[in-house]
Amino acid sequence: MLPRWHIILGAVFCIVLKLFAPAASWFSLGLVFLASFLIDFDHYATSAWKTGRFSLLHSFEYHRKQGSAHQKEHVKGIRRKGDFHVFHTIEFHLLVAVLGLFFSPLFYVFIGMVFHSLLDIGWMMHHGVLYRREFFFSRWLQQRF
Repeated sequence: MLPRWHIILGAVFCIVLKLFAPAASWFSLGLVFLASFLIDFDHYATSAWKTGRFSLLHSFEYHRKQGSAHQKEHVKGIRRKGDFHVFHTIEFHLLVAVLGLFFSPLFYVFIGMVFHSLLDIGWMMHHGVLYRREFFFSRWLQQRF
């Protein structure tokens, strides 16, 4: 899913949260909103690592080309994993959730991350590409070493 949709839907989600929980502070909602799209920093980091270029525009171009290549493979029936994104793993989500029990702002970050991940999973299921994402850091490590 493109970042602009995460930003738009994250804003809508925060408005809905405010309607259902009017006591929620703007700071907490701001953390939810920011986490709902800044979790994608790992996409930027991956492109910077693989290409050695740190331009955000270059990162968007890298991912556009990757998406196009994956789409061609998908049509041919080739099912391979995409780039690994550590912030999108179950373990990272659990780490933030546990830390959120001790430092409440991280709980709101966790909510934004889960919202983001649910949007991603829905988008990937709709497009039949759920196989491209590795959801477990431990499995990724196991396959690498």
